[in-house]
Amino acid sequence: MRRIRAAAAVVIAVSTLAGATACGGGSDTSGGGSNDSPKTLTYWASNQGPNIAADKKILTPELKKFEKQTGIKVKLEVVPWADLLNRILAATSSGQGPDVLNIGNTWSASLQATGALLPWDKANFDAIGGRDRFVDAAVGSAGAAGKDPSAVPLYSLSYALYYNKKMFADAGIAKPPATWDELVADGQKISKNGTSGKWGLGAEGGNLSENIHHAFVLGKQHGADFFDGSGKPTFTSPGAVAAVKQYVDFMAKDKIIAPGNAEYAQNQSLSDFSKGKTAMVLWQAAATTFASQGMKPEDWGAAPVPVESGTPGQGKDINSMVAGINMAVFKNTRNTKGALKFVKFMTSDDEQKILNKSYGAIPPVKAAQQDPAFSAPDLKVLKDTLSNSAAPLPQVASESQFETTVGTAIKELWADAAAGRAVTTESVKAKLTKAQQQMTQ
Repeated sequence: MRRIRAAAAVVIAVSTLAGATACGGGSDTSGGGSNDSPKTLTYWASNQGPNIAADKKILTPELKKFEKQTGIKVKLEVVPWADLLNRILAATSSGQGPDVLNIGNTWSASLQATGALLPWDKANFDAIGGRDRFVDAAVGSAGAAGKDPSAVPLYSLSYALYYNKKMFADAGIAKPPATWDELVADGQKISKNGTSGKWGLGAEGGNLSENIHHAFVLGKQHGADFFDGSGKPTFTSPGAVAAVKQYVDFMAKDKIIAPGNAEYAQNQSLSDFSKGKTAMVLWQAAATTFASQGMKPEDWGAAPVPVESGTPGQGKDINSMVAGINMAVFKNTRNTKGALKFVKFMTSDDEQKILNKSYGAIPPVKAAQQDPAFSAPDLKVLKDTLSNSAAPLPQVASESQFETTVGTAIKELWADAAAGRAVTTESVKAKLTKAQQQMTQ
């Protein structure tokens, strides 16, 4: 999932809306409200580009193309990530929602548990060309195991290490780091213990989802999961504690992240990277944003996120969560047939090439991935990561609550680091203990 921050109120909403359903509120149909001749659909798109205006510029011509082909007008609203989950949950309770919407794939199981989304059973998948058109890992991140997915993959993403080539050359660094020890050493050459005016690595301490994504990956590398096989939280396991401490220590101990990053929100780390203030950033499909901020392709490179062994893979060599955007339909939309047509259009081979090229993402549709455009060096890193060394976040109903509670715990630890307060194994465990207790309230 990309660019997601959930407020505490969302946690309560997810748990209390189990079993709720929603009506698509913006659809006009002919024939007295039947699904036979839909005239319009409403669509909430997530903010994927550098800004909302960029998304509208990318999506509007494609929606016009769909209208020309089908006669169905799509009313577009691009919703910022900071608002999207709250908007979706409000729609599930009020019935005043869109017909079709984007969701971050890590929310899939949580939203599935509300009962508000159309299940993607065999018949619905067949209506858009079949489930086997999609990459298995992408479908696997669209809902809980053993249940029909709650959404269809739209854009696939993974994390990469982006680095500033000039800053590396100026510091005498010949290649991107493959291990965390190398990353810390490289970062310290650039940061010089905070005296150089530049920093080795960027982070977004105020971005709860970013905190979770990196803690999850580092947890895998420490042999830990944040939930057991029955879906119970295990936030205080030694591996989970070590993972969170390693992440925050990039600022607290290693001094390669600027203290101000403790309060950074969405995309602020990318802005610093684009301005040459930081030499490295861990991010998903950042090329479009870099270009919008004046960077040229030759200014930066992309490499796999480090692992202790230096060779990404499975088990302790996982180096990314399976990230991406899914497309869902509200179960009680009055335009089911029109909604299915729209999802089919957006996930068609041609549209997948157009949209994923525009956003610098990887198509989750197998045929579209074969386009040479997705063999660019940075996209090859993302594609190889998705294929070989990524793992889905826990597909449990309480996943969004996990993002809020643990994401907030890490945010508080960043604040400690920025203020010069000690970040110890004990203080990390105390924060994660509090987060785990909140999960059971």
